[in-house]
Amino acid sequence: MAIGNINNDPRILVFSTEKISDPAIDMAGLLKLHYPSTVYTIAVPCSSAIKQRWILHALEQGFDGVFIAADGTDCPYGESCTEKTGNLVGKTQAYMKEKGMDPARLKMAAICSVCSESFVKHVKSFSEYLKKSTT
Repeated sequence: MAIGNINNDPRILVFSTEKISDPAIDMAGLLKLHYPSTVYTIAVPCSSAIKQRWILHALEQGFDGVFIAADGTDCPYGESCTEKTGNLVGKTQAYMKEKGMDPARLKMAAICSVCSESFVKHVKSFSEYLKKSTT
């Protein structure tokens, strides 16, 4: 449990993209849109570069869920970003299921650079799911 986590909110690691989803997450803070304080972000250049071992490591280290704030079709690095990221998520969820882990602990959504409200909605919903599934 995170320090100061009085609501027992699940710990969620968010992989965001530097040029697309990260600005939306920053804007959520500037707009004072509230989401659990137990959400932590790591920025990567492109969501298709995320490795399965990173996701599994986060879960092994105590994160309740991993959320990939994917580039979607706005990715500056290639048109196949969404497809590659989706394949990674599907492959990782299948592996998680084989190992007896809830594959729903990994979630992906395309978050554009101005989609602050969408990001907050996704993270709150994910947090609520994780809270119910771990109790």
